[in-house]
Amino acid sequence: MTSPSVETGVEDRTEPDKDFGSSVELALAATNQLFNARNSPRYVAQVLQGVNVVATKVQRTARPFTGVGHAEMAARVAAVELERPLPDTAAALEELDELYLQDAIYFHDARYAAHLNCPVVIPALLGEAVLSAVNSSMDTWDQSVGATMIERRLIDWTAERLGFGNDADGVFTSGGSQSNFQALLIARNHAVAKLRAEIGESRLPALLERLRILTSLDSHFSIRKAASMLGLGFDAVITVPTSADHRMDPSALAAALAEAHDAGLVPMAVVATAGTTDFGAVDPLAELAALAHAYDSWLHVDAAYGGGLLVSNRYRHLLEGTRLADSVTVDYHKTFFQPVSSSAVLLRVGAMMRHVTYYADYLNPESAALAEIPNQVDKSIQTTRRFDALKLWLTLRIMGADAIGALFDEAIDLAGRVGFLLANDPDFELAAKPCLSTLVFRYRPVVGGSALAEGASDVLNPAIRAAIFDSGEAVVAGTTVAGRHYLKFTLLNAEATLGDIREIVELIRRTGAGLLADQPAEQARAAA
Repeated sequence: MTSPSVETGVEDRTEPDKDFGSSVELALAATNQLFNARNSPRYVAQVLQGVNVVATKVQRTARPFTGVGHAEMAARVAAVELERPLPDTAAALEELDELYLQDAIYFHDARYAAHLNCPVVIPALLGEAVLSAVNSSMDTWDQSVGATMIERRLIDWTAERLGFGNDADGVFTSGGSQSNFQALLIARNHAVAKLRAEIGESRLPALLERLRILTSLDSHFSIRKAASMLGLGFDAVITVPTSADHRMDPSALAAALAEAHDAGLVPMAVVATAGTTDFGAVDPLAELAALAHAYDSWLHVDAAYGGGLLVSNRYRHLLEGTRLADSVTVDYHKTFFQPVSSSAVLLRVGAMMRHVTYYADYLNPESAALAEIPNQVDKSIQTTRRFDALKLWLTLRIMGADAIGALFDEAIDLAGRVGFLLANDPDFELAAKPCLSTLVFRYRPVVGGSALAEGASDVLNPAIRAAIFDSGEAVVAGTTVAGRHYLKFTLLNAEATLGDIREIVELIRRTGAGLLADQPAEQARAAA
């Protein structure tokens, strides 16, 4: 046990069994790994080692996944002795190859067709390297001088493409879920402010009981999650039916709004979706905006997926109506081909950002706002935040917006061709005509003179997906439609061809046929 210092009364933290000289040597050696002017050659050498390892791995990887199981990976990682550093960078990278790189899911492979993960463009990777080294923090002006202005310019650029006016504003976020949450937080606070103006001061919990959010059956789960985090609860979300094309039904929304209003509830927000996760459906934005505003409701458009249409050369018209929204979510790390993370929430009336503004004297005092010092934390629910906007900035400056749009257009076109292929194949059922770049379908061949029974299909399709994932030959997704199990392609690779996707289709067919052959014929024909 250490004893207090006689002179200061402060506990002596020096451990007697440790050699002071060796501790100093360790600290001096550690400073060689700090990124600074003295160590810049070491920085270049180590980063290049890593870049070369990744590039070599990508060149030599012939499938999107190895099929390794989670138990094996857990054992490998658990075996690492973190208290014993490796001798050099080369050894660390060799270990990393075994623990991560050789078994990573590679989104650039044409046979990756599962989730909304895009292959990324090289200018954005350049931006990632720059921003992580300089390590700007986007909360205050005195931490991010040029970065602040670059981010603000990109917000203005996106707002202009959305059709917003000069009063618009926004901020970069970690992703669509956070963007949706911030938009609904602002909508909630805006609704509460109006209620307090009508009925006088009242505690927040009492006001929240009346608030409701209306969104479609196919909207993203983050809307319900946001409602819970905002103190409204899952029950505060009113689910609006969709039409046959999986777009929110305006007549159903009108009825839901009227019913809520007549019950004394406050429809604080209507959330439309521009690119649903499963079907890529874009809700009729202009019609929904008219209904929302008729009830003085906030209209938020979740365009996390469909935001890439802003730079599309052929499909931009699908986003018609975003100019009428109060807020919009855009995920650049989906259809702008940026690395995770890169998203933004944009507001048509930027002054509404006041609903998330908090001042701290040690960081962003109100006096700084009065002096018009641009502290980004004034409009963000994050404090420390990466300069993710740099990735999009360099992409636009090197490639241009039209080139980004061309990549998304190719993916949309490919989905159309694959949809035609599946719709005309007797072994498959297409759940809906593709809108953007997703396809929902199932393998349901003819067995014993009739289509495979619904119940058997519900068992077979998830099994197909799991078997293919375990093989590592391809990666596809799954979902449910009206309680039935389906497979899903999400196509975001502009270099993938119809032939590439046809190979996955044939793999699904072979896998499904093999699984059926292992079952008794009567079980395969069993009624649902």
